[in-house]
Parts: sequence; C-alpha cells; structure tokens
Amino acid sequence: MKIQVRYFASLREALGPGETVELPEVSTLGLLRDDLVARGGAYADVLARGRAVRCALNQVMSDEAAVVRDGAEVAFFPPVTGG
Repeated sequence: MKIQVRYFASLREALGPGETVELPEVSTLGLLRDDLVARGGAYADVLARGRAVRCALNQVMSDEAAVVRDGAEVAFFPPVTGG
C-alpha cells in the first residue's frame, strides 16, 4: 500500500516536505517510524526512539499503535513549545 508522509518544522528541514512511502498491507504508525529510522542518516537522527516526535494520521493526532491504511496521510512533527 502507498501512503503520503509529511514532515513539519525541524523534521521538514532535515527530511524535506514529504514523500510517498510503500508499506506492507498491515502496518501501524510505529512500524512506519521504525522503517523510516532504518534508512539511517537524517531519518535515524530525527525520528529515533527517544526523540520527541508527534504523529498525526489523516490529520488526527494518533499514537504509534494506530493502523495505517492505503491512501492515508501521515504527518510527523516535533512537539510545539510556546512562551
């Protein structure tokens, strides 16, 4: 299945605006993140476990157990801070 992945804020600076990713038919946000980290380089640096990264699935904040379906849009971004 194909999904659209978008990156925002500092993740966008490191990885670009986004890309189309192919995944196995049964996948979750956590498995997607693991696949991206396995690419190494900047992906491993900014998406590694232990890094504060938020996820949205089809524009709804979601945890990494959320099931990703064909045609989904996934967004990764750092937590927002304010002052």
